[in-house]
Amino acid sequence: MALGFIKKMFSFGKDEAEDKAKSAEVEADAVVVEPAPEPEPKPVVVEPVTEIVEPEARVEPAPDLDPAPVPDNLLESPSDTVAQSEPALPEGFVVAGARDLATEAPEPIRKLSWIERLRQGLARTSAQLGAQISALFTKRKLDEDTLEELEDLLIRADLGVETALRITDTLSSERYGKDVSGEDVSRIMAGEIVKVLKPVAKPLELDLSHKPHVILVVGVNGTGKTTTIGKLAAKLSRAGLKVMLAAGDTFRAAAIEQLHIWASRIGCEIVSTKLGADAAGLAYDAYEKAKASGQDVLIIDTAGRLQNKTELMAELEKIVRVLGKLDPEAPHTVLQTLDATTGQNALNQVEIFRNVAGVSGLIMTKLDGTARGGILVAIAAKHKLPVYFIGVGEGVDDLEPFDAEDFAEAIAGLQTQKQ
Repeated sequence: MALGFIKKMFSFGKDEAEDKAKSAEVEADAVVVEPAPEPEPKPVVVEPVTEIVEPEARVEPAPDLDPAPVPDNLLESPSDTVAQSEPALPEGFVVAGARDLATEAPEPIRKLSWIERLRQGLARTSAQLGAQISALFTKRKLDEDTLEELEDLLIRADLGVETALRITDTLSSERYGKDVSGEDVSRIMAGEIVKVLKPVAKPLELDLSHKPHVILVVGVNGTGKTTTIGKLAAKLSRAGLKVMLAAGDTFRAAAIEQLHIWASRIGCEIVSTKLGADAAGLAYDAYEKAKASGQDVLIIDTAGRLQNKTELMAELEKIVRVLGKLDPEAPHTVLQTLDATTGQNALNQVEIFRNVAGVSGLIMTKLDGTARGGILVAIAAKHKLPVYFIGVGEGVDDLEPFDAEDFAEAIAGLQTQKQ
């Protein structure tokens, strides 16, 4: 018995170690034995929110609730998120290698409507005129002296004597002896300008029974003649018409080159010749080629050297005669371009070209950036020629059909609801 007790004492630690070893083996075996693999679930593809939310399917909030703002992180690209996770340093520091996201992804620029561009173009004219009128009628009643001052002011603004008298007469009949504000004068001025311009605001008619319909473009050098031709050709080409250009200003290499550039952009044919060649001969060739190739419209550029009026006018007369032999009604349209910045000189230019080339309509250019936009009103009152288009910039879309109400409200500084 004593011997058995002694064996237990000596084997106590050993038994315990063996028990632990057996336990470890069981655990190890348990780790090795793996359950049967379950079938893997099909991955769920989560599309980005910005791709699945269509504008038409958006649920509008109730009228009395504000829509929940879209979290910024849904609108960011992964690269943007990484950039924004960089540490925020004090003002005057920047993380090395950080990208300027604002420069790389600028906000899209909203394209201005035509009436906005027109207001912007006539801003200098309306601002100068409005400031002078407001200063004139500050704390003054309408009397004879005030009317005379207003009349002089309107004439100096190039609106012309006839229009100035119409405005002062209407103002006198409505407000004589009463307090008058600058807004009152602007409202009446806009109304009278519309009366002058409405009869001349007409669309350019194309008689496509004549193929080609010949448009002869005349005007002094620097009035935007060649650029206007390019813009007109672009508009007609967009409408599906076949257009041919003729570089008839054979005395200016720059004009010939510029017209070639426009023709290349538009994708239309052009007829040109060597520098200094006979412009009437070029017009003849252009007409024959346009007729043979079935062109709808032929637009002919011309020289505009007023420093030698006799030679210029003789050349224009010859072009008109040559075209008349090919088609008794050609040129079907004679357009004159006018530069608004020339002011009163534009009146004389209309007189000269109308007598020689039989001008049938006007296009006023460069109305942007001038305080003399009122000259168009004076020209319309005196010559009563149709005004087909006006331009307020260099882009193709900066030449638009003339609208009397839009122009009158813009030049008077009135806001309009037309967009």
